[in-house]
Amino acid sequence: QVQLVESGGGLVQAGGSLRLSCAVSGLTFSSYAMAWFRHGPGEEREFVAVIDWSGRSTHYGDSVKGRFTISRDNAKNTVYLQMNSLKSEDAAVYYCAANALEMGRSWWNYDYWGQGTQVTVSS
Repeated sequence: QVQLVESGGGLVQAGGSLRLSCAVSGLTFSSYAMAWFRHGPGEEREFVAVIDWSGRSTHYGDSVKGRFTISRDNAKNTVYLQMNSLKSEDAAVYYCAANALEMGRSWWNYDYWGQGTQVTVSS
């Protein structure tokens, strides 16, 4: 049974930082590209960041570039999202997702999803 479990969300002041984690089990983690998406109220699901299986290649959504960093630890089957300089518009439920074939930006191409973790940013 594949499981992706996000953690690390919470309430933070604008300008602050949070680090999200996604622990993965039930699949060969090092064979999957891993991504973070977010879904804010009244908005469509948005691509945040993706990292390839090796951790050497990353891509970011324009709205988070330069502020967020995605990383992974294949020994721990975990992917991370370091979020700095948080803004009110970053508030959303953040999801991690796994893709066996590509480092895509389209959520519909992802095979497995976590349950999400809420990030709230106060101004």
